[in-house]
Amino acid sequence: MAEDVVAEIVASVLEVRVASGEQIEVGDTLVLLESMKMEIPVLAEEPGTIAEVKVEVGDVIQAGDVIAVFEE
Repeated sequence: MAEDVVAEIVASVLEVRVASGEQIEVGDTLVLLESMKMEIPVLAEEPGTIAEVKVEVGDVIQAGDVIAVFEE
């Protein structure tokens, strides 16, 4: 079953640390965001496989935007 990882804040994407097809574990950093001069990691809450990464470095994302899609 595919699930979306969504942004909780407005932020800029500093780093994308995963790619499509990559296996992830709980606690892995998927992307690193920057908001108000703070770096905020987006962590995997469940293990699975990244199906698609929806953001690129430099993107400005809004709360609710999909960052990545993963399959359990």
